[in-house]
This record gives sequence, structure tokens and C-alpha cells, in this order.
Amino acid sequence: MDVLTLSRIQFGATIAFHYIYPPLSIGLGVMLVIMEATWLKTKNPIYHQMARFWTKVFALTFAIGVATGIVMEFEFGTNWATYSKFVGDVFGSALAAEGIFAFFLESGFLAVLLFGWDKVGRKMHFFSTCMVCLGAHFSAVWIVVANSWMQTPAGYHIVGEGMHARAEVTDFWQVVFNPSMVDRLSHTICGAWQAGAFLVVSVSAWYLLKNKFTNFARASLKVGLTVAFIASLLQAVTGHMSAQGVGKNQPAKLAAFEGLYQTTSNAPLTVIGWVDEKNEQTHGLQIPGLLSFLDHNDFHTPVTGLDAFAPGDRPPVTPSFLFFHGMVAIGTALILVSALGFLYFRKGTLHERRWLLWILVFSVLGPQIANQLGWFAAEVGRQPWIVYGIMRTPEGLSKVVQANVVLTSLILFTFLYFLLFAVFIYLLNDKIQHGPHDDDLIPSGKLALPDEFTEHKKP
Repeated sequence: MDVLTLSRIQFGATIAFHYIYPPLSIGLGVMLVIMEATWLKTKNPIYHQMARFWTKVFALTFAIGVATGIVMEFEFGTNWATYSKFVGDVFGSALAAEGIFAFFLESGFLAVLLFGWDKVGRKMHFFSTCMVCLGAHFSAVWIVVANSWMQTPAGYHIVGEGMHARAEVTDFWQVVFNPSMVDRLSHTICGAWQAGAFLVVSVSAWYLLKNKFTNFARASLKVGLTVAFIASLLQAVTGHMSAQGVGKNQPAKLAAFEGLYQTTSNAPLTVIGWVDEKNEQTHGLQIPGLLSFLDHNDFHTPVTGLDAFAPGDRPPVTPSFLFFHGMVAIGTALILVSALGFLYFRKGTLHERRWLLWILVFSVLGPQIANQLGWFAAEVGRQPWIVYGIMRTPEGLSKVVQANVVLTSLILFTFLYFLLFAVFIYLLNDKIQHGPHDDDLIPSGKLALPDEFTEHKKP
């Protein structure tokens, strides 16, 4: 393979692996805030136990996330040096803001969150939990700002020509609030909330199936299913808004997502199907006019097809179509699963439906796969541009990097990342198997657990 292909594979693989952990950290941060706030309000010791248990899981995901994120920064300077030179002023400001306003805020209060339970007051500890959660969200803000600028650049002008050209910031706030930033950020954050909530749901459902830590499991399910259901609904709303933004700012990407080759009014939405790139047709179950309505709020407004773009300016259609539809399918399934789980939990009969508990156990994979597919769809759909409409992907490649060097580093990174993933799974499984500690049920007088958390006695 040539150096361009290898560099793209390497960067895609390292980001895909890294992207497992930040959504979990963001989502678990929200869960910790809710659990600890509930404990402070109700004085129910089960919520203190929950907060302490899930704090340990949060620390694990945070540590692996930091370790896997360092590599990407070096790749900008090695494999993609020309791109880094071109966008350094823009991209560097966003990454610097991420380090100052997000990473230091998150890591600064992390020690208090992890080790301050018995050393600081309850309110101070809760404040630290909120700051860690806020820092995780700020991190997402600035990373999404940088990536969204690549999708819809704004607030810049180009200085110099040819090899010496670079993008220079003219309006920082236009860079931050570029046309796709808000939609992409809201969609990304909701996906992160889903990742954290469904992890809590998965582990809790497993405990119920094994009849272990049942009080803890029911309390965790109450919080987890509530957040999972709300986040899944919000994900559908933000996804629709983001798709409308794509139709406005990147029409070629939307056409690739739907396999729409011909610009047409009353454009159909493909629910399920496949793309015939040779004959430039898309086959499957289609709903006439629905794509026009979703994109323009009108059935008769034309939707731009791939025929409006030169062949060299079109994204890869088949992978874009599959990634996008896979993400939508999983998102729809997560809404149904979380709704069913929430409904039966409210009725008090969830523990009787083992088939649903098993589904909830494996539901943790849903947000992770959907997040990956969404990222793949966004990046593949942007091609052939590394900065949309300004710089093509091959132009951003380093001029001196060699294919054999990239291949060697790709093999080493792959081995290292598989090792890190194995360590993560081993440690996570160890924490799940040990479960919450009884010592974390702090003394609370004669305060009894609510009836909904008590174990159901077998007849």
C-alpha cells in the first residue's frame, strides 16, 4: 500500500480506538453527578455506594483515554505535516483551549473525586465531581470545534500561496461557532451520555440476572435507564438537526448518505437497501418524499444529488451509505430498548423478564458501535477533502514520511492498543466481578432503603 493509504488507516485506527473512552468518561461523569446529588438530597446510602463504585470505573476509562489520545497529536506532525502547517493557527488554538479549559479542569479535580471522599466535605466533593464532569464536556467542545471547522470552515483567510499557504484566524468566534459546530456537538454529547448510561444499565442488568448486589443493581438501573431513555430520544432530535445541517453545508455528503444520485424533488428516504455504484442506483425499501421533507420540511423541495458534483468531488458512496444507515438503525434500536427497560422498571416487573435483561446486558455495545459508525460516516462523507472545499486529503500528507515507516508504526500501535484494550477489559471485569463494597454504605442511622430497592423474595 502507498503512504497515503497507510497514513489514513493509521490515523483512523488510532482515533477509532481512542474514541471508545472519551464518550464513556463524559457519560459516566453525568451519571456520577446524578448519583452523588441524589445521595446528598435523600441521604440514601445506596447512592453513595453507587457513586463510589462508578467513580472507580470512571477513573479507569479516563486513564486509558489519556494514554490513547497522546499518539494522535504526534501523527499530526509526522504523517500529516503539510496539513498541520496549513491549519496550525486554527487547529492549534482549539487544541490549546482544550488543554487549558478542559483537561486541566478535569484532571485538577480528579484527585479530589477519587481520593477525597473521607478527606473533604460532602459539598466540596460534589463540587469536584461537577467540575470533572464539566471538564470532560469542555474537552468534547473543543475537539468538536476543531473537527467541525474541517467540515465547515469559517472565520479565516488564506495567507501565502502554494506550499507556503496557511489558514489564519480572522474571527475566533466564527471559528468556534462554525456552521456545523452546534449540531455536531449536541449529537456527540448525546452519544456520550448514551455510552455512560448504557454501561451502567448493562452491569446492573447483569447483577440482576446473577442475583448479585440486587439493591445496588435496581438503584443503578433507575438512574441508568432514565438517562439512557432521555439521551436516546435527544440523540434522534440532534441527529435530525445535524442531518439538515449536512444537507445545507455539505450536500454531497448527504447525497452519499442516502445514495441519491439524481437531484430530485419528492426525494425518497431509503429505510434499508443497498447501492449499485456501477449503475448509479440505490435499491431497497424507500419512502417517497420523506428525504425532501426531513431535509427541507417540504415534500417538493429538491434535494441535491451526486449528479451535481464532478466524479472527483464525490465521497465514497457505498461506505458512507452503510455507515450512516447502520448508525441510524442502532440509534432506533436503543430508543426501543431503553423505552422497554424504563417501562418495565417503572412497573416493577423488569426482573421477571430475563430476555430483556439479557438485551440490556449487551446494549452497552450499541452506543459504542453507533458512535464509531457516526464518526466513520462523517469523515468518509467529507472526502476527498481534508478541509472541506479548501484542501484535499492527499495534499495534507507529509512530504518526507515513507510507507515502510508508517507500516511499522501501524503494526506497533495496533499491538500496543490491543494490549491496552485487554488491560482495560481485564480491570473492568475485575471491578464488575467484585462489585460494590459494603463499606461504601456509609453509616446513616436507621435510614431504610426505599421499597423499590428491596429484594423481591422468591415464593
